[in-house]
Amino acid sequence: MHLIRTHGELMDEGGFITHWHQASVTSLGLFWMAFWAFGLGYLVSSLIQVFVTKARMQKAMGRSGARSVGLATFFGFLSSSCSFSALATTRSLFSKGAGLIPSLAFLLSSTNLVIELGIVISVFLSWHFVVGEYLGAVILIGVMWLCVRLFYPEQLIEQAREHARSLDSDHDGAGKHWRDLIRTLQGWRQVSQQYFMEWQMVWKDVTIGFTVAGVIAAFVPQAFFQTLFIGSGTEDPSFWLVLSQTLIGPIAAFFTFIGSMGNIPLAAVLFGNGVSFAGVMAFIFSDLVVLPVLRVNATFYGWRMALYILGIFLICLVTAALVMHYLFAFAGWLPDPSQVTRVTDREFFAVDYTLWLNLFFAALTVAAAVLIKSASSGDAHDGHEHHHHSSSTSDRVLFVLAIAAFAWLGGGLIAGLLQ
Repeated sequence: MHLIRTHGELMDEGGFITHWHQASVTSLGLFWMAFWAFGLGYLVSSLIQVFVTKARMQKAMGRSGARSVGLATFFGFLSSSCSFSALATTRSLFSKGAGLIPSLAFLLSSTNLVIELGIVISVFLSWHFVVGEYLGAVILIGVMWLCVRLFYPEQLIEQAREHARSLDSDHDGAGKHWRDLIRTLQGWRQVSQQYFMEWQMVWKDVTIGFTVAGVIAAFVPQAFFQTLFIGSGTEDPSFWLVLSQTLIGPIAAFFTFIGSMGNIPLAAVLFGNGVSFAGVMAFIFSDLVVLPVLRVNATFYGWRMALYILGIFLICLVTAALVMHYLFAFAGWLPDPSQVTRVTDREFFAVDYTLWLNLFFAALTVAAAVLIKSASSGDAHDGHEHHHHSSSTSDRVLFVLAIAAFAWLGGGLIAGLLQ
């Protein structure tokens, strides 16, 4: 009887079933928050690939001057804050002839300068982090510009561009001007096909990433992060403690990555546990230097170029986080860690702008599927639809993990309802 009661206690509040259910709800809730951003980013990427010619892209962003970088930063600001969709759009820009520096400026801007990201940061953290995010993004782009200019492997970059082009559907309009193509059903079928291809390339990474984030939020004790970040909770940390936490930020992001918007609640957990401003900012900036993004970049450009981008971004984010920390310290603006919002306390499924945006992009996705299906057998493929299935061992492992993640999420929801 005692054993039965003890087992039952494990099923009560604070037990495994409760945490499992909470992890599943958190994973799905975080994805719910970001779904519209995925859809927006992939739509932009698809429109670029179908309607924007190489000549036009080369003219707008083909050089690494201030005008090209400024345009790329501005377009990134107007784009999606989702890291995966930003990666897809960046590949489109780069493969169409945009320079490497403007392309990376777009990527950094679209994951750090977007309005919705600032809104999420203000909800979970404070205005200090909003300012730090936007000002830090400008520093990120500046440091990236300098690093690429200093370390510019021209042959590697051209090989990466050819690799990226090999993944594109041949959507240059068959010689048509975009104004003519945009009026045709064929053009919009090509957009729809490309839209689904973007999802196809990253769905495994996205599924695993959000699932892991929910598991960490529900199961991993806050003491773990306090141990990971050396000297966390110190009132006036030395430079070496701040530097160590700034370097550990990307390591923590490696285990908790779910995207530039989704990692903000976990950043609040870190800050609430005494991690320095620099360490938290490094964690937030690290959404582009973790394994899922590295894999996507390797798929897009090859492993050598992916590692090159990883190294450049690591230098950028550590520099930007340290500069922001000591700039705020000098101005007396370092934030108070006593006011944070727990990720598991957030109401994900509310009637708000997220609901309406998600409904819009869900309807758009259904419409794209109908448009593809309605095409005749000859028109549906046009010779343009290409499926880039990878038979690599890592891809097969990710597929198995993604299926396991779906099983975990479904099991957690059902177990919670049956309690």
